[in-house]
Amino acid sequence: MTERPRALFAMTAENVPLVFPPEVLDRLRAVVDIDPGIVAEDLTDPRLTDVLARTEILVTGWGCPRLDAAALDALPELRAVLHSAGSVKGFATPEIWRRGIAVSSAAEANALPVAEYTLAMILLAGKDVLVRRERLRAERAFPGWGIVPGIGNHGRRVGVIGASRIGRKVIELLRPFDLAVSLTDPYVDESTALKLGASPLGLDELLRTSQIVTVHAPETPETRHLIGRRELALMPDRAVLINTARGSLVDTDALVDELRTGRLSAILDVTDPEPLPADSPLHDLPNAFVTPHLAGSQGNELARLGLAVVGEAERVAAGEGPAFPVAYEGLERTA
Repeated sequence: MTERPRALFAMTAENVPLVFPPEVLDRLRAVVDIDPGIVAEDLTDPRLTDVLARTEILVTGWGCPRLDAAALDALPELRAVLHSAGSVKGFATPEIWRRGIAVSSAAEANALPVAEYTLAMILLAGKDVLVRRERLRAERAFPGWGIVPGIGNHGRRVGVIGASRIGRKVIELLRPFDLAVSLTDPYVDESTALKLGASPLGLDELLRTSQIVTVHAPETPETRHLIGRRELALMPDRAVLINTARGSLVDTDALVDELRTGRLSAILDVTDPEPLPADSPLHDLPNAFVTPHLAGSQGNELARLGLAVVGEAERVAAGEGPAFPVAYEGLERTA
């Protein structure tokens, strides 16, 4: 039997059993030699010196310590970093790629629940469910059996900002529905957008013509307040803004002012600041539906992230490259 590569968990210890429940852990241990009782939350811990010196695969996750030159010096046999979450920006340094160490991420697996959340919210927003539920709760009076004009998902225009993994997955999930989907992304050309199933538009035109706008761009200095006072003013009356990306992409003060007029509605799973202060108007505005950053992998969805790592470990153990590699080039443009 081929000797299994030696691996080590590097993350917050409490996350290991959540991402790697027993059945997933068993599959991982069939591929690599890893002890779930040894978790590196601090790579400078002298008690880990011998383990680090023998580690070939680092299984990282939320809470992974920074992998700088000093940390990597303690990992002379390291050949792969398999991240059981989305972005590696919080701990990865250029030194990893300089040393030829493969990096992979479970961002693709984590994109699915965010896209599913977004799909659900788009369909609910199209029926005006969230705002009308608030109205019913406040008035405690049935509005009658008449037809409600202006709502429904037949031909409703949805604008997607950002062809990220999540943005692309949202477009894919929207295909079975009778919606008109547009996309804006400075790095995606017209033919690619059309192949994805969306009409390419500039940001301003997308905002002017979309009844629902959903944000899936990365957080970078360039995208801070991508949706500000001017952009919100471009959106048509009764439009809905959905943000599951990062709170900083939307100017919170400008959004609050716009929501107070009652002209727009917003569905926010991320905010700026995060968490919201207890006195934030977003908690009370009837046309603001705020959830506490739960669109990403939660509960039983975490096992999907662990399974993604198992698949990558199988490839690395077989001498292959990861299926979902993270390249240093373009890292700044990712979430």
